[in-house]
Amino acid sequence: MLEIYAGNSALKTIQEKGFSPELFTSFLGASGGPKWFTLYALDKYIFSEFFKNKQQTINLIGSSVGAFRVACFAQKNPVVAIERFAKNYLETTYSDKAKPEEVSTKAVEMMDAIFGDYGEQEIIDNAYFKAHFIVAKCKGLVASENKFIQGLGLAQSYLNNRISRSRLDSQYERFIFQSSNSDFKLNDPENISTTRLPFSTANIRNALLASGSIPMVMEGINNIESSPKGMYRDGGIVDYHFDFEIENSGLTLYPHFSSTLKAGWFDKNLPRKVKMKHYDNTVLVCPSEKFIAALPHQKIPDRNDFVIMEREQRMAYWQQVMKESEKLAQAFDQLYQTQNINSIKNISQLLA
Repeated sequence: MLEIYAGNSALKTIQEKGFSPELFTSFLGASGGPKWFTLYALDKYIFSEFFKNKQQTINLIGSSVGAFRVACFAQKNPVVAIERFAKNYLETTYSDKAKPEEVSTKAVEMMDAIFGDYGEQEIIDNAYFKAHFIVAKCKGLVASENKFIQGLGLAQSYLNNRISRSRLDSQYERFIFQSSNSDFKLNDPENISTTRLPFSTANIRNALLASGSIPMVMEGINNIESSPKGMYRDGGIVDYHFDFEIENSGLTLYPHFSSTLKAGWFDKNLPRKVKMKHYDNTVLVCPSEKFIAALPHQKIPDRNDFVIMEREQRMAYWQQVMKESEKLAQAFDQLYQTQNINSIKNISQLLA
């Protein structure tokens, strides 16, 4: 039910030291909207059991829905937070042809569910699980809230990205809102401008909201508190599934809904692969084709479900996926308990 891939260095480390939570110093959470429901039970297992007694710090890095998950993981009770988030997302309903204002209003309500009563301060104060929300600050046409102008800017982004990913720097800056004592280091060979800003009670909520503000679908966040003035949007624009090197020592755990990795939002329909060297110390955990084939509709959830399914049908489908995700948690636990390291495949099978 579960496929596990590791980079060369990660595989060597696991073969020498076994598969244990102490190996991991970073965690990645990708964009992908309701695709995340596939990982629901696995997320809960990792942060309630696998990392239960972990005393070393771990950097949690996420964009869009990955940042929403990270915000849950860095709270005192991550399971309760993730359950609040899942319930809100599951029950969210939009009117036909919903406008960005409506979608953004519902997203604000989702922030309330994620943070609960004390979540913001708990994330800021967490000494072990250090949250990082990736956000894209927009320049030029893509900063406009006029749909026609924004659409022209996105078309320009698509063309820029086809030529070279590094050309996105002319339209976007990567902003990372993070724990004030973070030691997270990344190396981006595309040299997309990166700015880091510490969390505060004034900016953390809008930083998280911005990380999931999908272009054309939602309103952007203008002028996040304690940040440079400008328009901030979905972090997945630049870092959809991530294509940078994490320079911190230790391994990176990356539960993902797919074995297909795309660097940024504009790479989704391109054959371009992420760089294998960026995953040298990464352990990628994802559902198998067998698992997906056994799901209702033989697919994982996606945003189109809001359009093509009635509310009750969609909710029943997503609830079943959440239930089935228990099998992924059980498979991960079995790997950990039995130390069946031979089942871990080399990530070169995906990225070569």
